[in-house]
Amino acid sequence: MSSTKSTRERTNGATGTDGGVARASGATAIRKIETRLVPIEPETLRTDATQTFVRQETVLVTIETADGLRGTGYSYTIGTGGSSVLALLRDHLEPVVLGLDARDIEGVWARMLAATRATAFGVLTSLALAAVDTALWDLRCLRAGEPLWRLAGGAHDRLPVYDTEGGWLHLPTGALVENVTAAQQRGLHGAKLKVGKPTAGEDAERLAAVREAVGPAFELMVDANQSLTGAEAVRRARTYEPLDIAWFEEPLPAEDVAGHARLARSTSVPIAVGESMYSAGHFAEYLRAGAAGIVQVDVARVGGITPWLKVAHAAEAFNVKVAPHFLMELHASLACAVPAGMYVEHIPQLGAITTSELVIEDGAVVPPETPGLGIAWDEDAIAGLRVA
Repeated sequence: MSSTKSTRERTNGATGTDGGVARASGATAIRKIETRLVPIEPETLRTDATQTFVRQETVLVTIETADGLRGTGYSYTIGTGGSSVLALLRDHLEPVVLGLDARDIEGVWARMLAATRATAFGVLTSLALAAVDTALWDLRCLRAGEPLWRLAGGAHDRLPVYDTEGGWLHLPTGALVENVTAAQQRGLHGAKLKVGKPTAGEDAERLAAVREAVGPAFELMVDANQSLTGAEAVRRARTYEPLDIAWFEEPLPAEDVAGHARLARSTSVPIAVGESMYSAGHFAEYLRAGAAGIVQVDVARVGGITPWLKVAHAAEAFNVKVAPHFLMELHASLACAVPAGMYVEHIPQLGAITTSELVIEDGAVVPPETPGLGIAWDEDAIAGLRVA
């Protein structure tokens, strides 16, 4: 069997138990799992203060139940690690999931976590759990004949979009101004600019030029990608305050909850965190400490839709809004599902392997109404790109 594509099938239909989770023998029993690794080149050069986006290693999981219904989920890495996620799925999670009832999403997720306890919580395990969990949610929605945004909550029929694709750190100031004004002219509600230049003055000059070009009503966000020290983050936040920045994203390493709390107390700019956090418990720490003004939970990195919804509802309980990181094709539905949904980030991700496109009207994304995740996969393109 190839190390990058596998299909496993359960041939024993007997009912039993495994770790407290019932095995199934009916129509909704999981009988087959297919895993694929599909690298996608970025549509444009993407840089921030800590990395360059090399490629998106997309991990696809397709689950088939005994009645022939198929659901597909996915997760991703940026540049490296995709084959490791695939190995974890193939070697450890597929044998656990085969034979379980696809409707028991909470039970399946808990069983997968128990089976990978030695490597949880961490990015590789969370990405592997997410690929399975999103496939199960696709199945749930397909079986119900409902779109994800409605079945997961149905809180909003649309949400505003902000652009990140035109704000990368390598771009000169003139290009930033041109890109952000173009996003404004397209009707988007805001734009995010990468910060973390060698000096605060360089960041401030770029931001001031963009603010002058777009005026006071257009939202501007900044993202440091965990590149700053606590003291430098406080200093730079003070330069952002006169520019009315909507949020200051990932200023410090994600492990530094106390540092984010100190920074949040020192500035009027909301602090946004979440893309580098891999468990609901980590988000709970931030919310309890008052260290998160905006929650940016990433469905792939937190372990799937199941924990994503828990984080989003916890944020609501703390009166904190949710503006998910990346994955716009999936987060359009999830952000619209929950009351705390605030924004959807515009970074095209899946165009090379899908035939569906998000609908954006008057600067707001309209979640897909088709049953399932709302993503139409291009199987021919996937076959041509996947690692053989």
